[in-house]
Amino acid sequence: MSCVSRTADLKQQAHHAGFELVGVSPAVTPTGVHRLADWLATGYAGQMQYLAARQDAYADLDRVLDGVRSVVMLGMNYANSPPRDVDVGQGRVSRYAWGEDYHDLIHARLAELASSLRASEPQARVRGVVDTAPLLEREFAQLAGLGWVGKNTMLINRSEGSWFFLAALLTDLELEYDDPEEEEYCGTCTACLEACPTGAFVEPYVLDARRCISYLTIELKTAIPLALREGLGDWLFGCDICQGVCPWNNHAATTAEPAFRPAADRDPVDLVALFDLDEADFRHRFRQTPLWRPRRRGILRNAAVLLGNRPHPTALSALIKGLNDKEPLVRGAAAWALGRYDEPPAREALLARRELEDDDEVRGEIDAALSD
Repeated sequence: MSCVSRTADLKQQAHHAGFELVGVSPAVTPTGVHRLADWLATGYAGQMQYLAARQDAYADLDRVLDGVRSVVMLGMNYANSPPRDVDVGQGRVSRYAWGEDYHDLIHARLAELASSLRASEPQARVRGVVDTAPLLEREFAQLAGLGWVGKNTMLINRSEGSWFFLAALLTDLELEYDDPEEEEYCGTCTACLEACPTGAFVEPYVLDARRCISYLTIELKTAIPLALREGLGDWLFGCDICQGVCPWNNHAATTAEPAFRPAADRDPVDLVALFDLDEADFRHRFRQTPLWRPRRRGILRNAAVLLGNRPHPTALSALIKGLNDKEPLVRGAAAWALGRYDEPPAREALLARRELEDDDEVRGEIDAALSD
C-alpha cells in the first residue's frame, strides 16, 4: 500500500471512529519544548512535578514509540448544550467531565485504529496515546494542521472551536503529512484573558497554572490559597470560562457521542449532598468519571470553598460535617467556609472543633475563621 493511500484509509477510519479532526505530522522535535522548559523554570506548573520529571522525554518521541516516523493527531468533539443555571448550593463542572471518562472511550477507539493499521501493515509499530504520554499534543496538532494555540493556550480550530479532546496515534510507518497551521486567528481579541477571575494569564499565550481554577480544583493536592478562594466562584471541578467567552466557540457543533452527554447529577452538582458520601459512596458515584482524579478529599475541599463563597443556611449542617471529616484538607476548607457564616451554630462548631483539632494547618484555619 502506498504512503498516500495508507494515509487516506487511516483518516477515513479515524472519522468513522468518531474523530472529527484528523491530521498527520512528521515525528520531529517540536519547537514547543523550549517554551515548556522556560515555563517550567518560572514555576508556573505548581505541583505538577510529573511535567518536569518527563521534560527530556517531550523532546524525544522515540521515548514514546521507538522508531516513530509519523504522528496522527486526532480531535474528538465534546461540546454540549450550554450549562444549566447554577442555584445557591450547587457547583459547576467543566463540560468535558459531564459524561463518561474520555480516556476510556478514546483509548478504545485508538485501539481499534491501531488494530486496523496492523492488519494492513503487520510489521508496523503503533501506539495510541491520550493525555498520559510525554507528548506535546497541541504542538503536534498545529503541525498536523488541526488549528492554532490561542491566547488562552487552548488549541482552536476554525470550524470546531476548542471544545474537543486531543489524542494521537504514533507509528513507525511513513505517512503523507499535512501542512501545518501557520496562521493565528485570535487577532486583537482578549476576551479570554479579561474573563479569568483569578488572573491566571500572565500574558497572552502564557498561563500560570497555580492561579488557574482547573488546576486549583483538580491538580492541587493541598489547601487552595486564601487569595484565590473567592475567585473559584461556583466552579467545583475545572473551569470553562476562557473557552466559553471565545468567539470561535460560538458556532461549534454539538457532539454526537452519547458517552459525552451530561449526566443529570453533574450539570450542576448538589454540593450539600457530597458531604454525605463516605469513601465507598464516592467511589461508586465517581470512579468511572473525571471527577475521580482529585479524589473525595479534593472534591469536598472544593465544595466547602464554594459553600463559603455563597453562604446559605441549608449548607450549615454539611459544613459542620465537613469540619469533623477524617481528612484535614476537608476540615480546613470547611473551617474557612464556616467563618463566612454569621450564625451562632457556625461559631459553636468551630470552637468545639478547635478543642479537638490536632492538625496545625486546620487549627490555623479555625483561628482565622473565628477571628472573622
